[in-house]
Amino acid sequence: MSKKTDKADAFVTEITPRSEDFSRWYLDVVRRAELADYSPVKGCMVIRPYGYAIWELIQEHFDRAFKRTGHVNAYFPLFIPESLLNREAEHVDGFAPQVAYVTHGGGEELEEKLVVRPTSEAIIGTMYAKWVQSWRDLPILINQWANVVRWEKVTRPFLRTTEFLWQEGHTAHETADEAEAETRMILDLYGTLAKEVLAMPVVKGQKSESEKFAGALRTYSIEALMGDGRALQAGTSHNLGQNFAKAFDITFQARDKSVQHVWGTSWGVSTRLIGGVIMTHGDDSGLVLPPVIAPYQVVIVPIGRENWRETVLPRALEIKDELVKAGVRVTLDERDERPGWKFAEWELRGVPLRLEIGPKDIEKSQVLLARRDTREKAGVSMAGLAGHVRGLLDVIQQHLYETAVTFRESHTQRVSSYDEFKQAMEGRPGFVITGWCGSADCEEQIKADTQATIRNMPLDTRPTGQGCVRCHAPAIADAWFAKSY
Repeated sequence: MSKKTDKADAFVTEITPRSEDFSRWYLDVVRRAELADYSPVKGCMVIRPYGYAIWELIQEHFDRAFKRTGHVNAYFPLFIPESLLNREAEHVDGFAPQVAYVTHGGGEELEEKLVVRPTSEAIIGTMYAKWVQSWRDLPILINQWANVVRWEKVTRPFLRTTEFLWQEGHTAHETADEAEAETRMILDLYGTLAKEVLAMPVVKGQKSESEKFAGALRTYSIEALMGDGRALQAGTSHNLGQNFAKAFDITFQARDKSVQHVWGTSWGVSTRLIGGVIMTHGDDSGLVLPPVIAPYQVVIVPIGRENWRETVLPRALEIKDELVKAGVRVTLDERDERPGWKFAEWELRGVPLRLEIGPKDIEKSQVLLARRDTREKAGVSMAGLAGHVRGLLDVIQQHLYETAVTFRESHTQRVSSYDEFKQAMEGRPGFVITGWCGSADCEEQIKADTQATIRNMPLDTRPTGQGCVRCHAPAIADAWFAKSY
């Protein structure tokens, strides 16, 4: 195999180089790869079929994992009476700037305004209050796949939009320990899925008080590092304590006959994950998709002269059928375009493997396989081809993860002084680890000075003994700081 690194090998030229303007590059990829388009409603996007196919595959893997852990799916209304949202004051304050209201329906003014859900704790809490009577009714382990609306001022496709798709799990438990175990279990599950499905390494940890979910007792998150050195919050898991249970009167008769409030959790990931995949693995030629979530894992490109439909296409169709039977998602590009043009299009769309077949290949009973991640090419025998392809897709998935880990490690540094910290935060350096005293004042000043925020504090680490990077008071944790999306 030979690895091609020359820019001439990158066929796609209609994309801004990442090094020139990462933000522009991202938007170019979303547009050119036909993942999404802008809609007539400001801040809302249309997810095009190719982008939605990626979301469906993500959804499929996450949904299967939730069900393995005992969760079931349900659906709750899009509209929430304003009075319900107002029951939990801290929650309302946290979402107030982003809430959209419906004031009229059927040509008449509504007696009570309806909130278009920014999240569903209020409506789900109201229903749980009806459903829970006894400890025997617990736990409730419900997830829903839905859309939510948050009136964002600055939007970017997939990363932050006024309306987006997500899953939101909402559970109710008998004890505080059970709720905490649920919260941590989902955090671990998210971390595993990010690795195995998205090939995206993440840092798992607890958010600071100022960064936690409005109304939560504690918030945990998975944080990924994007190709420009900014962090992305890729998923959150919240221990709600009894805050929402008290607001919505979710009580049960306990085993000792006393009446108690349930302990709650909520957790979610969204279509933001697609943006994370783009920015973790993409290059100057476009998307680089992990095989697990690639709508097409293999594209077959027939190559030949004018009569290729008679000489090459029949064998290409046979190979397609073989791969499909082996469980590979494959497409055959029969368009009457030059092979180079087809190569460029499928490279742009991030298809993990390109299979080229021409008259000479048929004579040799082989095909040419080209990897999207490394651009390595190799001739492979048609005998046992399906097994070889499946094995190579696994190799590509693992290689993408390892490459992302290497990038993160090379863009993570530890500092001990504030001058070091500020110097490190110039530009977009990645993660910077340092001691933090737990003070919101220090956290706020650091953000004002550097634009960096605490992404989270990993659960499996303890302070190194150094003081707070800003005030030198004893540190409560080693915090991971970064500039973020």
